[in-house]
Amino acid sequence: MTTPMVPGPTGNAPANKERSLLPAKIKPAVVTVGGFAVLITLIQVVNSLTSYRMDVHLGIVPRSVHGLIGILTAPLLHLSWPHLLSNLIPLVVFGFLIMVGSVRQFVAVTVLVWLIAGLGVWLVAGSNSYTVGASGVVFGWLAYLVSRGVFTRRVGQIAVGLVLLVIYGGLFWTGIVKVAVADIGGAVSVSWQDHLFGAIGGVLAAFLVAKADGPRRPKQTTPALPPGL
Repeated sequence: MTTPMVPGPTGNAPANKERSLLPAKIKPAVVTVGGFAVLITLIQVVNSLTSYRMDVHLGIVPRSVHGLIGILTAPLLHLSWPHLLSNLIPLVVFGFLIMVGSVRQFVAVTVLVWLIAGLGVWLVAGSNSYTVGASGVVFGWLAYLVSRGVFTRRVGQIAVGLVLLVIYGGLFWTGIVKVAVADIGGAVSVSWQDHLFGAIGGVLAAFLVAKADGPRRPKQTTPALPPGL
């Protein structure tokens, strides 16, 4: 004797299929950006417990061979807890907005911004200094989000860029122009070079991403006219 099959509540659909509480693109964005925030916070704990010796050894030291390692490690380090906290909130906001687009896009933009910001500091920052902090990445991500709509001409991205420009646009003035002018008269503790080259990397990333995505965008085609018309 066979037991008759009882259909699930949705007919042929599996009855025990779990539903996601978050849209597919938001979950990896939350995990990735949140994980990065946790990582730099844990590094800050270790750094503070060692009297911030990691900053000296792993920061960017301009035009020195041993300072090249800082191009990779400096954004993970901070001079103090207030320094970390000043970067953490915009880092999470901007990183999330980029990551929602796609993982590949997030990785490409971040790598380009990370390297250009670090290399720029290594080339032009003042001698006998070392630079640490994620602010170059923050400025790069912000510049990317603000400028990408200019290259893609997508209304949504232009709108997001304008909103971010209104809220955070003052950072470009205070973090680059004002600090660079102040640096003319004497040494300052803020690296305008990191901010400037990070922003340059962000704009370059926006241009390259838009160019790479161009061929994949659906093109509008004019319907063919019937023969004889």
